[in-house]
Order: sequence, then C-alpha cells, then structure tokens
Amino acid sequence: MMNEQPLNTPKSPSDLFFSFAGLSIKAFGGIIVFAEQMVVEKKRWLSRKEFLEDWAVAQTMPGAPVMNLSIMIGSRHFGVMGALAGLTGILLLPLILILLLVCAFAYFGEDPRIVGALQGMGAVSAGLLISTGVKLIKPLKVNPLGKTICAILGLSCFGLIALAHYPLATVLICLGPLACILAYFKFASSVPRESA
Repeated sequence: MMNEQPLNTPKSPSDLFFSFAGLSIKAFGGIIVFAEQMVVEKKRWLSRKEFLEDWAVAQTMPGAPVMNLSIMIGSRHFGVMGALAGLTGILLLPLILILLLVCAFAYFGEDPRIVGALQGMGAVSAGLLISTGVKLIKPLKVNPLGKTICAILGLSCFGLIALAHYPLATVLICLGPLACILAYFKFASSVPRESA
C-alpha cells in the first residue's frame, strides 16, 4: 500500500483568503465538489477522511457548510485572523457578483434563453454533487459505525429528503444525534475495560 504524502498547511491568512475566494467564484450550484477538490486534492490541507469529518461537522452548524469549513480551517491554522480571512474570502466575491446579477436579472429575467441556461446549470450541479458523493464513499469504509450502518443512515437521509420531502434541518436533527449515539456506543464497546 502506498504511503500518502504529508499534508500541507496554509501559508498565511492571505493564502486562505485567496484560496477560498477562488473557490467561491467557481462554485455555482454545488460548492462541496469544488471545496473537496481544493482542500483535499489541490492544496492538500486535509485528507479525504478529515474533509469528510469536517464537512459533517460544518453541516450541523448554523450557516452555510462551506462558510463553516472556511472558519474551521482558518481558525485551526491562524486563529481569529485565519477564520476571518477564510470567511471573507468565501463571501466577498459572491456578494459582489450576486449584487451585479440581481441588477442584470431585473432587465433580462424574462428572456427564455436565460431561463433555459439556469435550468441547464441545475442539471450540471446535480451531476457534480453525485460524483463528489461517490468519491466520498471510500473513507466511510473505515468509519467506526461500519459500512452497513453508514449505508442505512445514508439511504434513510436520502429517502427522507428526496422522496418524503422532509426539510434538511428536520432530517439532521433526527439522524444526526442517532448517528452520534451509535458511534458513541460503538467506541465504548471497543475500548478495553480495566480490570478492578
């Protein structure tokens, strides 16, 4: 088995800012794809397993997961300055772009070509999300819950959101603590007890 290369660290808060700014400007419709690509494959700030763990935590926190991830990575390396650099990087360019697009949409929003282009981008985003989901399955093989429980939780989440149309927050509130409790008991049962 090949040894993985050591992970890198961000060079400075400005490295965080520009990296997350670049990420935010190309991530239309599904940022997890580009976040995983940048953080794991390009910059190598996190391993795929660490990214999956951090992304799971980022999704349970209030706010957009990618904002939470930028704050987590930034604060881990540069404290408050790093957190602010990552957060500013992820927000600044999209904010400017959204303001410009809102102004343009006020004039061109009824054009059928524009409507068709936006619908086409939705289909592409769905494909990108599916491909990233497939790439992130591999680290689940070593998840403490085991493949079967991970598959049951994943399929339950998909079924509740996509088929039963429950809101994401409701599903996370129900399945998140259940997964945490299962993981806790799995760890507790695997830790050897000291003899009295």
